[in-house]
Amino acid sequence: MAADPFESEALSFLDALYRTGLRMTRSEAEAEDLVQETYIRAFRFREQFRPGTNLKAWLFRILTNTFINQYRRKAARPETTVLDDVEESILYRHMRDVSPGSSSPDPEAELIDKTISSEVKDALEALPEKFRTTVLLDVEGFSYKEIAEMLDIPIGTVMSRLHRGRKFLQKRLYDLARDRGIVAARAMPRPAD
Repeated sequence: MAADPFESEALSFLDALYRTGLRMTRSEAEAEDLVQETYIRAFRFREQFRPGTNLKAWLFRILTNTFINQYRRKAARPETTVLDDVEESILYRHMRDVSPGSSSPDPEAELIDKTISSEVKDALEALPEKFRTTVLLDVEGFSYKEIAEMLDIPIGTVMSRLHRGRKFLQKRLYDLARDRGIVAARAMPRPAD
């Protein structure tokens, strides 16, 4: 049986969709569900895709719209969560990820690297949803025009959201560096509004 070109090309974007879905949802299970729903919709409505156009952008638009719709449904019903011993569990997870048989000559440095990258992730997650989605699509390499089409907003709005999102991240990471006592942060003024 011959391979379906649409299916082959669509599935080639699986990792990129999952990566973005994970950043949007902040949960592996929800990201998997989001990507699965994206592919279900893509295959169900494949006749609406115009051959010769950007399939990656079309799939990311489905992913983004699906996320936004799910986000709105969740916002309509409040969630409750128990947060006992959060700090200990986070530290335990980081330490568990640095395996005892690690090839790293400096396990402490490896733990710090993972912690810092988690701080960057935390800063991204703290962005309001509309800014986070725009920044994540930019990180995935989409042009302003493609992001505008995916989110169904003007290019000027994309530029504004990216500017504001980047400023938010810059301040958040500056404050983190200052709070951690990084010398460069002391010598550098806080980013302006």
